[in-house]
Amino acid sequence: MGTLIIGVAGGTGSGKTTIARALLDGLPSTRAVLVQHDSYYRDQPDLTYEQRSAQNYDHPSSLETELLAKHLDELKAKRPIQMPVYDFATHRRLPETILVKPAPVIIVEGILVLAEKVIRDQMHIKLFVDTAADIRMMRRIRRDLEDRGRTFAQVRKQYYETVRPMHLAFVEPSKSFADIIIPEGGENRVAVDMILARVKQWLQQLGV
Repeated sequence: MGTLIIGVAGGTGSGKTTIARALLDGLPSTRAVLVQHDSYYRDQPDLTYEQRSAQNYDHPSSLETELLAKHLDELKAKRPIQMPVYDFATHRRLPETILVKPAPVIIVEGILVLAEKVIRDQMHIKLFVDTAADIRMMRRIRRDLEDRGRTFAQVRKQYYETVRPMHLAFVEPSKSFADIIIPEGGENRVAVDMILARVKQWLQQLGV
């Protein structure tokens, strides 16, 4: 095994991004890269802004997972990729991309990364960040208001119409595929340190 792929899943606002970045920061800069499923939301240039705003972005079909799977294959083959950049304010992909170079460790993060078999089967370590629903909801509200330019009415509507039902239908059931379930989100430093120790041991055995 020349490449170790770690999947980090969990509900919206669970702290999975914090966990993923803690793993990334805990490894030498040239030994790990982070690929986020959120970057692969489908572009819909034929729709108006109002139509795009009304889409269900919590359903697996909203993401171009087949492109992510292809990009993981490229990285495993030691070839760089151009990762898309998605603008959550306009619900569009931006023209620019981010160059991601191959590395021995690939961290793949997103709410649905364990729900999608085509990428789940590529993972060697599967993590699920488990955080109470009320905490996740408050984090989601704050993020959407402060970072994504949404109104409270928009956030509330989306939460009840798509976020919560899709979590129950796809995200929560994917927990059963996890090798490790991490409670308390990004605050669980013990779990992060244990995973980092295992990854560093693997890197040492690989001699990289």
